[in-house]
Amino acid sequence: MHCSYLNTENISRSRDGIEYHPLLPFLPENARILFLGSFPPQRKRWCMDFYYPNFINDHWRIEGQIFFGDKNHFVDLKKKCFKIDEIVAFCKEKGLAFFDTSTAIRRLQDNASDKFLEVIEPTDIRALLQQLPHCRAIVTTGEKATETICASLEIPTIPKVNTSYLIPLISSITLWRLPSSSRAYPLSFDKKVEAYRKMFEKIIVDS
Repeated sequence: MHCSYLNTENISRSRDGIEYHPLLPFLPENARILFLGSFPPQRKRWCMDFYYPNFINDHWRIEGQIFFGDKNHFVDLKKKCFKIDEIVAFCKEKGLAFFDTSTAIRRLQDNASDKFLEVIEPTDIRALLQQLPHCRAIVTTGEKATETICASLEIPTIPKVNTSYLIPLISSITLWRLPSSSRAYPLSFDKKVEAYRKMFEKIIVDS
């Protein structure tokens, strides 16, 4: 069975340079961690219809290394894509939810850089959390996503990378800002793995 979380209604709505989020929120009922990026890259950069779809983004390699000791656990090297069915099953088992901090954006340049995304419609984070009764952490992995969620949840100080912050308006949930899994972010793969591992151990193992 091949998984897909495409929101075909939103894809057809894109117009006047405004893009609406092309993926449905992935919200397993048992989720304890909600990953919130900024917005997916352009479709031409996708290798699967799920979150972190760019083959040169290392998010799924980081999780593969942490949970299976193999950065290519979720990678189909021959086809140069990620194993979406295995990823979805894994996320449901571990309680990992995914969406983004922007529901509609405009790209100011023809690339995947967050710095050139204009947020047209921020995501209603509280509405997502209402569907995740067991959520204990929100994780952002980029500056744009962190800035957007801080504005949405009235967080006065933008957390630095590798820090966590108890959300004032939702005291049971902590905001974690982790290093970006993009290879453009200047940090070694091993150090990114270490940062993500600490978060997973705190939320999944200790909770």
